[in-house]
This record gives sequence, C-alpha cells and structure tokens, in this order.
Amino acid sequence: MEITGRLIGSGRASDVYEIDQDWVLRRDREGYADASAEAAVMEHVRAHGYPVPRVRRQDSTTSDLVMQRLHGPTMLAAFAAGRIDAPGAGAVLARLLRRLHAVPGRIVHLDLHPDNVMLTDDGPYVIDWANAEQGDPGLDWGMSAVILAQVAVGDEPVAEPARAMLAAMLADPADLTEEGLREARGRRADNPTMSRRETELLGAAEDLVRTFLS
Repeated sequence: MEITGRLIGSGRASDVYEIDQDWVLRRDREGYADASAEAAVMEHVRAHGYPVPRVRRQDSTTSDLVMQRLHGPTMLAAFAAGRIDAPGAGAVLARLLRRLHAVPGRIVHLDLHPDNVMLTDDGPYVIDWANAEQGDPGLDWGMSAVILAQVAVGDEPVAEPARAMLAAMLADPADLTEEGLREARGRRADNPTMSRRETELLGAAEDLVRTFLS
C-alpha cells in the first residue's frame, strides 16, 4: 500500500501516516503485525459500543491498517500539558479495562496505558490493538499495572505521577489476580521492544504492584 501522507505519529513498533482529515494509515515497521486480526478485534469491540477507531481497510498481505483519524492528544500528552491529573488518568484506565472486559468474547488489550488512550471531544478512545487476544481479564490488569509500575519505580521525573496513576487504577484491585500479575511480568520480560533498563526494573515493578493486592 502506498503511503499517501505525512508521518504524524510513531510508537515503538509502528508509524502512523496522514491520509486526510478523517483517515490514517498505521504501518508496522517490522511487518509482523496481523492487520486482519487486529481489525477484526477492533470491529468486534466497536460493535459492542467500545470506543475504538473505525477500520476502513486492512491489507491481508501486509501489516497496513487504514482507520479513523482521532482528533485529540494521547492521555500521556494531555497529562504533560496539565489537561488531566494522574489520579484522573488512572481512574480512566480502570474504567476502560472494566468496560472492555464486559464485551462478549473475553477480549484483552494487553497494552492499555496512557500513550494508547486518546482523549477526544467524544471521550477516551483506545488505540494499538496489535497485542489483543482472547484471555483472562486478570492478565490485562496485570499488564497495565506492570507497565505503569515500571515507570513508577524508575528515576525519571514522571515516576511519582505514574505511581499515582497506578494507585488510582488499582483503587479497587479485585480484578487483578496473582496469576495475571505473574504472567504479565513474564510477557514483559519477553518483550523485545523493551530496553535493558526497563527489563531490570521488572522485579521492583512487580513488588510495587503487589502492595496493592495486600
């Protein structure tokens, strides 16, 4: 699929190109993403009222995905700009997880964090469904918790806000399970996009998450 517009966003594994005011092209740089499977998951959860971008087309021979262009900042950018505070962000993440797990089919996102939530005039939308699968909600909670905790136990200025987001997200930790937390740590350890430093923080991150289970 030919790229038709300027680069407007990049993540660890993919780039997003502008097509027009209504549509964007998401391209996986490594070419490993299954665009057809991702699109099917997105359309399934959207059919049940979950806030995800509409999908217009996916290329079955590549990882290209054409989807609705959302207008608004990511939750991470909104926090940096002072448009949402850390407890508010954590509460939104919790609501999005619970709402997703109410969708028939046991869909889990497995990468739900502040940079994968966009805050639009119509409310928060969840993006980047490349890791989504059918699974246990406890694993989804574990993944989101470990991702935030890795930041919270680091030495960057965002560590304290990340801890506050984590605390708000786990204000009611009933859906986070020991099994889900253990599997989440294992999956994060096997994630090839993480830096060596991020991997080194996994033990402390798991310990921090466990304080909310006691």
